[in-house]
Amino acid sequence: MTFMKNLTTIMRQNVREYGMYIALLIIMAIFSVTTNGLFISSRNLSNLLNQTGYIAVLAVGMTLVIVIRHIDLSVGFLAGFLGAVAAIALVFWHWPVVVVIPFVLILGALAGTLTALPVAELKVPAFVASLAGWLIYRGALLLATNRTGTIIIPNEAYNKIGNGYIPDLPEALRLIPDFHNLTILLGVLGFILFAWNDINSRRKKKEYGFDVLPLEIFILKLVFISVLIMGVTWVLAGYNGLSWTVVIVLLVVGVYHFITTQTVLGRHIYAMGGNPEAAELSGINTKRITIIVFASMGMLSALSGILFSSRLQSATTTAGTLFELDAIAAAYVGGVSAAGGVGKVMGSLIGALVMTSLTSGMNLMNTDISLQYVVRGAVLLIAVIFDVVTRSRRG
Repeated sequence: MTFMKNLTTIMRQNVREYGMYIALLIIMAIFSVTTNGLFISSRNLSNLLNQTGYIAVLAVGMTLVIVIRHIDLSVGFLAGFLGAVAAIALVFWHWPVVVVIPFVLILGALAGTLTALPVAELKVPAFVASLAGWLIYRGALLLATNRTGTIIIPNEAYNKIGNGYIPDLPEALRLIPDFHNLTILLGVLGFILFAWNDINSRRKKKEYGFDVLPLEIFILKLVFISVLIMGVTWVLAGYNGLSWTVVIVLLVVGVYHFITTQTVLGRHIYAMGGNPEAAELSGINTKRITIIVFASMGMLSALSGILFSSRLQSATTTAGTLFELDAIAAAYVGGVSAAGGVGKVMGSLIGALVMTSLTSGMNLMNTDISLQYVVRGAVLLIAVIFDVVTRSRRG
């Protein structure tokens, strides 16, 4: 009885954080039943994660932008344009991949900085500044692809970023036949790292007298996460294993999670989002934070463009269309607050998975595209209403 009471209390207190995980599980369960298991097949789950990649990295950056109470509408066509720049550099300039990728990422960071300067220095609303970028990068994308309409990328190494999979262990070291053993090993190591970090974090909180989860709830959480990680790992290992796209997304989420939770910069970002005036009075350079966050958003836009163009193996005039709306939707569904100051990087990844799962599941059910937009819009609206209601209750 005490266990159920504790569980109910914890769920009520952390409904924003846990709600999106429950929503994702419900969505996956529904589509698994309605598609007779096709939704959670190894092939479909692998494709789903690859399709999520370019939106997930945008959602990570967009989460931080919304946390500091701004918005960036330019990221979609910026991603499309920089994907085209990468294609031009590879096809027409004959640059090697190892030069093209950092070059495009730097261009993205510079583009994000240019968007941030009028916002930070002149107090121009980010909506207007980024809308100008939306128009500029849309035109730049059309100019970049005007000669051929579509630029085919024949570079095998580049295309593997969006379509390739990590190699398996040597045959002599494979313990499980017909499965991608390295993927299983990485899944086990990933859970061990997560469990160690969570246990260490709980121990430190207890030492400083902070509230922690009851032991039985904490153990239940670890069991749930282990089942989730190993379940997904096992399904992926039954196909081709982890793709390079998934590896990149996990690295991005890991790095940004560390920055936002373990660094001074991360604390300043959330302090600014919670109360910009108080943050500035306390000595935080809000202009510098704004520029850093938008530059980061631009760099992640470049990475998104690389992932998308390598997946398509081409750059097209329509690349980046509605990417910004997908990223904003993923951030809100993932728990970021429209009022700023609240939102987690991991939540943006879950939000991207929710939105992509809806699209994938409805496609498998042959749902009309018009109805798909209605459903996705309804999910976004529910997420925002949920944010407003939970904030008003806490207030």
